[in-house]
Amino acid sequence: MNPTASDRRLSRREAAQFLADNGYPVAATTLAKYASIGGGPIFESFGRKPLYRSDDLLAWARGKSTGPRRSTSDTGARPAA
Repeated sequence: MNPTASDRRLSRREAAQFLADNGYPVAATTLAKYASIGGGPIFESFGRKPLYRSDDLLAWARGKSTGPRRSTSDTGARPAA
């Protein structure tokens, strides 16, 4: 049985590369810091090794993104229709 891409578990280094490849440059050391202090993407442990799912990584990165902005003072909120 072949797991789908979203079911595959990524090492911390692979997770950082995956995020960078998808436009969210994050260092593996930053992911390690977040794993220690909180605020990072969801991960699971296999022994002492942290493993990340691609769906969780993208959800975390998108949640940290402001979205489209016209200036640094723009909050990125879209106007109500």
